[in-house]
This record gives sequence, C-alpha cells and structure tokens, in this order.
Amino acid sequence: MTDFPGAPVSPGNGRLRVLAAMSGGVDSAVAAARAVEAGHEVTGVHLALSSNPQSFRTGARGCCTIEDSRDARRAADVIGIPFYVWDLAERFREDVIDDFVAEYAAGRTPNPCLRCNEKIKFAALLDKAIALGFDAVCTGHYARIVDLPSGERQLHRAVDMAKDQSYVLGVLDADQLAHALFPLGDTTKDLIRVEAEQRGLAVAQKPDSHDICFIADGDTQGFLAKHLGTATGDIVDADGSKLGEHDGAYGFTIGQRKGLRIGTPAADGKPRYVLDISPVNNTVTVGPAEGLDVLGLTAIRPRWCGEAPAGQGSYTAQLRAHGEEVPVTATLTDGELHVRLATAARGIAPGQAVVLYDGTRVLGSATIASTERRQVSA
Repeated sequence: MTDFPGAPVSPGNGRLRVLAAMSGGVDSAVAAARAVEAGHEVTGVHLALSSNPQSFRTGARGCCTIEDSRDARRAADVIGIPFYVWDLAERFREDVIDDFVAEYAAGRTPNPCLRCNEKIKFAALLDKAIALGFDAVCTGHYARIVDLPSGERQLHRAVDMAKDQSYVLGVLDADQLAHALFPLGDTTKDLIRVEAEQRGLAVAQKPDSHDICFIADGDTQGFLAKHLGTATGDIVDADGSKLGEHDGAYGFTIGQRKGLRIGTPAADGKPRYVLDISPVNNTVTVGPAEGLDVLGLTAIRPRWCGEAPAGQGSYTAQLRAHGEEVPVTATLTDGELHVRLATAARGIAPGQAVVLYDGTRVLGSATIASTERRQVSA
C-alpha cells in the first residue's frame, strides 16, 4: 500500500476511514484521489456554506456555488467514492461571516480563511466526521505534516512556497492535526494540474478561487456597507487636521493608499496611506508610508500546533496570508504573545494573524491586538 507523508496513525491495518472535503476545485479533487490511492476508505463531502448559493462563479472569485457542488460530485464519480453535500451554512454565517462583519465594525482587519479553518473545516466538520466514525479529514491545502518517532505530529510549510497555505492552518491544535490529511504538501500546483488531467478530472484547469469566498464579486466595501450601513466620518492627518470625509471607517484597511478621496495633497507631495482606523469616533487617520512601519506587536488568543513555546525565543513570523517571513523574537506572557521584529514591516493591522515558524515548522497562530509603530510627523 502506498501512502503520503503525514497520514494519521491507522487503527492497525493501515486503512483509514477518510472524509475528503471537496470544494469543487482541482486541489481537493486530487487530494481525495491520492487518499484513495493510498488505500484508504474515502467519502467525499461538499460543504454548502451559503444559504443562497449562486448558480455560477463570478470569474475566478468565490467558491461554494451550485456549479462548484456539481464539479465536486463529478470528481467524486470519476474517483469512484461516495459523495454527499452537508449544509453548514448557518454555522458558517455565525462563525465566519458574522465574525468578519463584527471585526470590521470594531476597526480590525480579520482573515476569514483562518476562522473558516478553525471553526468550520477542523471543528464543525471534523467533529461531525469523528462522530460518524471517520479517522481523518482530508483537504487540498498546500501544507505538510511530519510524524516524529515520538508520535508527535508537526505542521510544516508546503514544498511549493508559492502555494503554501500553512499560514491559514496555524490555528490548528495538536488534536486537530492528529486527524488531518494534507496529501498535496509535497507537490507543486503545476504538477497537481498535470496529475488531475491524467486522472481524467474535468476540474484540471479550473481557475483557483481568490479573495473572500462569501463576497463573490470582490466588493468588500459594498458588502460591509450592506451589513453596517453608512456613517459619515472624518479623514484626518497625524496632527488631527481634517483632510476629507468618508462613508464608513469599515471601508478602509491599514496601509490602504487608493480610494482615500483626499483633495489636498501632502506638503511633501508624497502619497498618504491609512495609518489608523478608530471606530469610536469614526475617524480614519492617514500619513506617510514610514508611519506604517511596525516594530513590535502584541497578539492574543494564541493557538498552538503542539506545546506552547516557553520563555523568549527567536523565530520567523508571517504577518499576512501572502507576506514574507520576518525574523522575530517572541515571548508568551500570561496568554499574550509579545513579538519584536528584527526589521520593520508595513501594513500590519489589528485583527490579522501572526504565525510563528521554526524553520519550516508552524508553531502556532495568534490574533494581533495592537502594534508598535514608528512615530512620524504629519
């Protein structure tokens, strides 16, 4: 029997009962096929996460449409596995969409993909899978699990750094990793598409989904306006001088440059960026690029992929889903993670996640509560 690295420990005969989450895309389809090829008993499931799914995807945005469900079913038929659709729309709305809206209303910038992995794919889905007698949940994420002789399972970056998704999986704890399968972590995306063609999967060249799956048209500001309404407020500089007005502070993100609608140019002629968002007085503060330089941060609600690190340590950190790693020192104190950056990073906002790495190994994730930035004049 062949197998891929990082498979959960089998009950004795090497054969696992695996629930494969199939989004309708090429990655999850190949992941399910590889699980079957490894000799496991696989059942496919598509998660219906929208209470009113669109018939078709809009370009390459979104997922969870009726078309995606049909693509997943066709892939399951080709692979030769049972297939079901599970309705988790209400749970998704409560744990992901409502959280997303509340975070923006509070002036923070959330990452809904992390919340979905934590609350839906590896909580609601995994809990239901275990209750039904499955041993593991298989997904098409690009990440690797390394099993040590001691029995410890470690989460590591994927071989294909361009597609690595370990950042959004840093919320998984040791118990969840014990029941996780990531069959694609040792392969590049180009080779996955080739493999899908060879397996006869119609989704081989289907475009990847981008942006936020529940905002299919990509208009985040419009989505938030629909849920939060409009609220006119001031756009000010670092000294508090009014430069313009906006229709809602939630429509801005830290580091944003375009769409500020400021008629008066800066004295030095340089562009200005969003430096701060205050929901209390509905004010957006803008300033020069160097005002975005983050030197340190405090993060809360840490979740560790194994044991929590003790004392102060030197690591690397990823601060955005597609950001570069930054050398840091980090200390866990009374449940808060205090991080000092060796070099300044820009555009880091409360609500985002900081994920710590030791080499390629993912240690864990925490939610940024506050940042320490360089002080600059207006």
